[in-house]
Amino acid sequence: MSIIKFAVPSLLLLAAMAGPASAAETLPEAIAAPGESLVLSVHAEGAQVYECKAGTDGKLAWAFREPIATLLSEGKTVGRHYAGPNWELADSSAVVGKAIGNAPGATPADIAWLKLEVASRRGSGVLTPVTTVQRINTHGGKLEGSCDKAGEFKSAPYSAEYVFLKKG
Repeated sequence: MSIIKFAVPSLLLLAAMAGPASAAETLPEAIAAPGESLVLSVHAEGAQVYECKAGTDGKLAWAFREPIATLLSEGKTVGRHYAGPNWELADSSAVVGKAIGNAPGATPADIAWLKLEVASRRGSGVLTPVTTVQRINTHGGKLEGSCDKAGEFKSAPYSAEYVFLKKG
């Protein structure tokens, strides 16, 4: 437990040293957050989980179900990302996002880059002031096409950077 307590304050220091988000100019307009400043940026490693379901055409296909990922800073686990979508840090602060913009990943196998507004928050800590979450630099995670058995699950490994921003 004490390791986790030390990891989160170092995130605050990293965020403070990073200053305002300067990458905004290089992001696609659909996910840019001009005027917002950086709270935290973390690397995520995990999987996008899909379920075999019948589509509107009645054919079975892989449908996105949920993400499951570990949030890392300097190679250390600092939190987790899961269905909701939720991001939760070791300091017990958490946010739930709602997608409001997207841009294609770098390759056809990469999930989209996203801009999410914070719909709700829990706890008190690093994520408390966050108003926007960006998912950028995605690698992998996409699973498309037909499947054989309704109710089957399959995961597609992915990595991404999650950037947590606040207004002002």
